[in-house]
Amino acid sequence: MTHARGRDCPVKTFALTVDLQNDPERIARYKLEHTRVWPEVLAQIKRVGIQQMKIWAIGNQLFMYLEADDDFDPKTGFARIREDPKSVEWNEWMSREFQQRSAHARPDEWWAPMELAFDLKAALGEH
Repeated sequence: MTHARGRDCPVKTFALTVDLQNDPERIARYKLEHTRVWPEVLAQIKRVGIQQMKIWAIGNQLFMYLEADDDFDPKTGFARIREDPKSVEWNEWMSREFQQRSAHARPDEWWAPMELAFDLKAALGEH
């Protein structure tokens, strides 16, 4: 987690990873389904304080980048996502049909948090 500065509203950033099942058809379908995420899921993501979410894929590995409100706490924020039945349904569907736990995830994690290895602005003393 890092803090992004120089914006109207301070934000925290997060990076997470999970694997997809190593099946080209499932990977393609996962990407397709993410072009039409259910509106209730999108609304709940915003409601808990996540301002931006992007997911990249290479092979069967996913990388998620989040920008969240400065007071966002991942443990409670992600728990609040599960307060919405459609979000629960979506996430259970994604994990059951498309994803598999990352080798880097702890037993209680699905998406494994990633550690920041480099920050250009910090290296330049800009924040």
